[in-house]
Amino acid sequence: MDPSFTSKSLLHVVLILGFLGTTRLHASDTPLTLDYYASTCPTVFDIVRKEMECAVLSDPRNAAKIVRLHFHDCFVQGCDGSILLDDTVTLKGEKKAANNINSLKGSAIVDRIKNMVESECPAVVSCADILTIAARDAVILVGGPYWDVPVGRKDSVTANFDLANTNLPTPEESLLSIIAKFLYQGLSVTDMVALAGAHTIGMAQCKNFRSRIYGSFDSTLKNPISESHRSNLRSVCPPVGGGDNNITAMDYMTPNLFDNSFYQLLLNGEGVLNSDQEMYSSLFGIETRELVKMYAADPLAFFQQFSESMVKMGNITNSESFITGEVRKNCRFVNT
Repeated sequence: MDPSFTSKSLLHVVLILGFLGTTRLHASDTPLTLDYYASTCPTVFDIVRKEMECAVLSDPRNAAKIVRLHFHDCFVQGCDGSILLDDTVTLKGEKKAANNINSLKGSAIVDRIKNMVESECPAVVSCADILTIAARDAVILVGGPYWDVPVGRKDSVTANFDLANTNLPTPEESLLSIIAKFLYQGLSVTDMVALAGAHTIGMAQCKNFRSRIYGSFDSTLKNPISESHRSNLRSVCPPVGGGDNNITAMDYMTPNLFDNSFYQLLLNGEGVLNSDQEMYSSLFGIETRELVKMYAADPLAFFQQFSESMVKMGNITNSESFITGEVRKNCRFVNT
């Protein structure tokens, strides 16, 4: 925790951690290895890469969809593929939770990859691993950094609708609240700021930034939003009467390129989501502000930390999934 936090700030974080629960997931000490599939499915990384190349070539936005899906998976029960499960009579999935509905559109890509992997290595590679590998490849394909992906995850036989509503950060959430949610996952403030950089290839829905461009946020220190950018966003997002699903790039400078311009926009008060802008503008953002400035000035520092933080997030596990988990034949349904 940043030593410059006030006692009131620390209390706020502690209270949120208490609300999230007492059981912690851990982003380390996992039984994952780089060569888990070396003998059982040595071509899995090649298959995933080729399918992701096709997906991103057809639509660069598919890269962001896969990264988002991976993030939303790992923050609920760990990286266990639970986000991929569809609702059934006996299972309530996570896709229709408030933080996920109408914003997760990468499942069909995972389905295609899974079908290709199954034809080569039946019942060997988990959907959770496929999603984690695909997220790495998605970033590379739009100009981002490479990192090694430890594998060996099992697919969960459960999902958690309620945790999807409580564990995932929201676009209008305060900085301290989001920090608490990352700490709960075993991720640091540095991890949080670096991982937010994935928004450099992301899109935001009008409903998630409407209050930012039509309201006021007293918690910001400066640059709540530039007037020119506010005007541009208002042309996409009406104040009332619909348009909730209208979208805009969170990085209008290079929306299809994974780079550090997202942080440069925050310096100018041009973050689309209030939760992003607070990393630079919040009164409590003493540590996060310095990280934003560093990544805005040094793309290599951002790439290095993003790679490390993605590995750390991908290693978030729930020990139950290694005991009761499985390798799903179909990523949308538990095996019968």
